[in-house]
Amino acid sequence: MPPRRGQPLPAAEAAADTDAHQWDDDQLDDDQLDDDQWDDEDADEWDDDAAPVRRRDPLWQRLARGAGELLVTAGLIVLLFVVYEVYVTDWINGRQQSQLSDQIHDQWADTPSTPVGAEVEPAVGQPLAVLHIPRLGADWSRVVLEGTAEDELSQGPGHYIGTAMPGQLGNLALAGHRVGKGSPFLDADQLLPGDPIVVETAGAWYVYRVLGDADTGDYGTDPSGVPGQLIVTPSDVSVIAPTPGGTEATQAFLTLTTCHPKYSARQRLIVHAVLQGAGISKADEPDGPPELKG
Repeated sequence: MPPRRGQPLPAAEAAADTDAHQWDDDQLDDDQLDDDQWDDEDADEWDDDAAPVRRRDPLWQRLARGAGELLVTAGLIVLLFVVYEVYVTDWINGRQQSQLSDQIHDQWADTPSTPVGAEVEPAVGQPLAVLHIPRLGADWSRVVLEGTAEDELSQGPGHYIGTAMPGQLGNLALAGHRVGKGSPFLDADQLLPGDPIVVETAGAWYVYRVLGDADTGDYGTDPSGVPGQLIVTPSDVSVIAPTPGGTEATQAFLTLTTCHPKYSARQRLIVHAVLQGAGISKADEPDGPPELKG
């Protein structure tokens, strides 16, 4: 007979109920322990399968990857250097040439005019003349400095010390960069036989013409035997001799020297010209000879 509500259970039934609860709790704890133990072991096994330890690449692959990165870096450095040499130095040189032009014209304005053919060699690094080459542009002009060291050539064309002065017997020899530092002689290879090269000094204009046959374009037909254009090695200094390729001065020559080919200093491009007539006084032609007006 079931006990009434509120009556205590008999002792035997209470004991049995207590044992049942105790068994359930113990069984629950054991089951929970087994579940936890299984979960930990299974998780360890799952982690090992899902996330294996990454193996290192072979040595040759790591070396190849490092070499590739070095090559890319070196390429970028070379590219930046080329941009600096070709564009940045040209911009800097443009500013320097503008200042030199102001300097030499102010200097000429403050000193008496030098008679035609009586030019005096200035100190190294000082402006000597202004070079005009119509073939390279209607307004193409560069201030020429005395000396051919990098200090001078970084600013513009330089005059080989000891060679003839403008308009004088011998060889007026000038050097200039082909690429960078203003690139004054970048297109010197485009000069043709008969093309004028005008040298301006304090009191005169001197017109030289590239040697060769203007009708045929042949550079090697001048009676002097001096070609209008040629390629030589950097060690060939005979091109700036008083008579190019010779010894004694026989005429008034002008020689331009620059690197060849473009972007290389392996050889030298040479352009030879000869003085046409006598110099023209600035008193007679203040704006320059006809060769600059055409």
